[in-house]
Amino acid sequence: MGHLGVLLFLLGGLGALADICEIPQVDSKLVERLGQRLLPWMDWLSLEHLNPSIYVGLRLSSLQAGAREAFYLHILKLSYQRSLLGLTFNNDNSDYQDKPSMGQLALYLLALRANCELVEGRKGDRLVSQLKRFLEDEKKAIGHNNKGQPHTSYYQYGLGILALCVHQKRLHDSVVGKLLYAVEHEQHLHQGHLSVDTVAMAGLAFTCLEHSNLNPNRKHQITRAIENIREKILKAQTPEGYFGNVYSTPLALQLLMKSSMPGVELGTACLKARAALLASVQDGAFQNALMISQLLPVLNGKSYVDLISPDCEAPRVMLEPVVETPSPSQEVIRVVLKVPSVSPPYINSISVPAGSSLEDVLKKAQKLRGFMYGTQNTLSGPFLTSVMGKEAGEREFWQLLRAPDTPLLQGIAEYTPKDGETIELRLATW
Repeated sequence: MGHLGVLLFLLGGLGALADICEIPQVDSKLVERLGQRLLPWMDWLSLEHLNPSIYVGLRLSSLQAGAREAFYLHILKLSYQRSLLGLTFNNDNSDYQDKPSMGQLALYLLALRANCELVEGRKGDRLVSQLKRFLEDEKKAIGHNNKGQPHTSYYQYGLGILALCVHQKRLHDSVVGKLLYAVEHEQHLHQGHLSVDTVAMAGLAFTCLEHSNLNPNRKHQITRAIENIREKILKAQTPEGYFGNVYSTPLALQLLMKSSMPGVELGTACLKARAALLASVQDGAFQNALMISQLLPVLNGKSYVDLISPDCEAPRVMLEPVVETPSPSQEVIRVVLKVPSVSPPYINSISVPAGSSLEDVLKKAQKLRGFMYGTQNTLSGPFLTSVMGKEAGEREFWQLLRAPDTPLLQGIAEYTPKDGETIELRLATW
């Protein structure tokens, strides 16, 4: 038996394997730097930029933003209640004209629960009813024979079930049944590869349902689904140690740390994942607000399932904003931008300051003329929707690749190209 096997055997004998997927105390400065990256996002207070996930991540972390955090929740409440309850402004350009998506509404309910609030009263009932309607619409899209797909995604479907569960709101067995079926027949959850984010979110929803016993008729199916999901996640571990990739690993660990069935296989996988994840954090891989908000709870030994009974009195360290001084370096790099999916194909070499994001490259290319693009604001940041006037159609998306054929794991706002890189924008299907 190797050193790792001996360690796991001893931990198992001491009953410690149940905690093996929790990350031990991390350098506080490292965690603080992650939290500080969320602070600028809390200054964007229009509905399209509000991200309830930021609030949830902070409340489940070891950090707090004091009055700034409380004000952010206040703005979330004003914005979501006005938009969802029909209290729109008369101005046609008002942020409140567009209603939040199912995923945004689900995250808003998680944010309320993270503040130890339960949705109740007339306004609360309307919020719950809206989310239930979203899920019913998705259930109809999937169809009686389960051959369809939700309008949004199974990720948002699972998130919606989780949000209602932590508020102790019961859903019809048939709504839960669609997600159970999708997990059992995993071809419904991915195209060509397993989406660890999606199955992890489904697992968190099922773990909440198992703890709360809201759907007793589905109890045994839910337990089997959780076991099935854990097996899928463990099989999706990469040689580096990630579950799927670096950005899906935090959600996977949120689920696995709640495992009631520890074992050497689980312990080995979690030790590898912990090491890989912490190395990536130290290397600065986490810049996106949504990804950071999913990571911070893991670094504090917490999961979205803890929102069933949140601890709002737990001590948290106050975050201090950092004033970044501009770098004196004026180094310029060249990035080749290619778009083969249009006619005629586009290719150009773009000069930008070192450290620029891919979004900066696209803006510079558009400024030079001959190139244009469109984006949509999402909880993950700007999402590329059109290139050279060509919109991504149904089941299509603009894929970001580093030549010759490496998909980028980050979005246009986070990815920082290196000098001489070739970036391809390719219209792909899913």
